[in-house]
Amino acid sequence: MTDETASTVAPAVGAVSSADGTSIAYERSGTGPALVLVDGALCTRAFGPARPLAALLADRFTVYAYDRRGRGESGDRQPYAVQHEVDDLRAVIAKAAVDTGGEVNVYGSSSGAGVALEAAAAGIPMRRLVTYEAPYIADGWKDTSVDHLAAVQALLAQGKNGAAVGYFLTKMVGAPAFMPAMMRLMPKVWKQLTTVAPTLPNDIRVMDGFRLPTERLATIAVPTLVLVGSKAAAPMREAQEALAATIPGARSDVLAGQTHQVSEKAVGPEIAAFSA
Repeated sequence: MTDETASTVAPAVGAVSSADGTSIAYERSGTGPALVLVDGALCTRAFGPARPLAALLADRFTVYAYDRRGRGESGDRQPYAVQHEVDDLRAVIAKAAVDTGGEVNVYGSSSGAGVALEAAAAGIPMRRLVTYEAPYIADGWKDTSVDHLAAVQALLAQGKNGAAVGYFLTKMVGAPAFMPAMMRLMPKVWKQLTTVAPTLPNDIRVMDGFRLPTERLATIAVPTLVLVGSKAAAPMREAQEALAATIPGARSDVLAGQTHQVSEKAVGPEIAAFSA
């Protein structure tokens, strides 16, 4: 396969078994060193940034995009535990290492960055790690005593998936109050969001109160690049600065003009350069 055709070939699909037996679906595209993508909340490999980013990087990397448990074609064995998500990533990384015969790079965005960081802290082998806006909150900013987990679980228990999505977007992400109403005007998008809504508690548990777990992350030995968009709010920017300062030897960079919904054209070159 030539570099010119790598990005146009349909991804190969498969599944790995996590430590608890849950089937984790993935797709592989491109050629070169392995790169695993870890999505944030409400995303699947078919809905979100994974496929556009994989297409952009497929001429330089063998890219693995996977459905986090409970999403897309992956299983959802209960009860949930953050360790299971770490084990899921471990299984995908192990598969990528076997397929490519080399070390594996990892990119995580939003709560997916939280999963990747926990995996790195657990000692899961990675060559390099790139994160984009892991949703921690810097000390001294808004009150983190609000029990978002309980609020989202209560809405889901009442079958109010749409309200749970709206709560997440406005109360947690900080989107404008009209955003959920706008999303409802896009039936396909809204259906996808409400279908994946039951996994929102998983993301909240991964981020564990959104406080930076400095003691755990200070043990990371993987070369790490911490990215943030220039349009991020001050608590997010300061949290990324603190994250980079916590991980020994970590580098940081600011992507001009980017919000939390980062463009693949902005983040892709950063991933490629750091992981080259």
